[in-house]
Amino acid sequence: MEINILESSKDEIKVEFASLTMAEILRVYLNKDSSVTFTAWKREHPTKNPVLLVKTKGKTAKKAINDAVNSITKDLDKLESDFKKLK
Repeated sequence: MEINILESSKDEIKVEFASLTMAEILRVYLNKDSSVTFTAWKREHPTKNPVLLVKTKGKTAKKAINDAVNSITKDLDKLESDFKKLK
């Protein structure tokens, strides 16, 4: 998957994703984090890649994204484990 960091500072980051699905999943998980003050994605046109903007207070924006990715991974691992139990 292609990811491009467009702008980055301690409390704010703009990341371009090749996948709208990934941008939306990250947005949902980032909104669960109390240190994230704002997160949203936009795209200029349906043919363009989405850009996710994350603003934080209390932890760095990169750390917030990393924590969200870890939470997603944990939930997916649990889902896989639960699915395997159904066999």
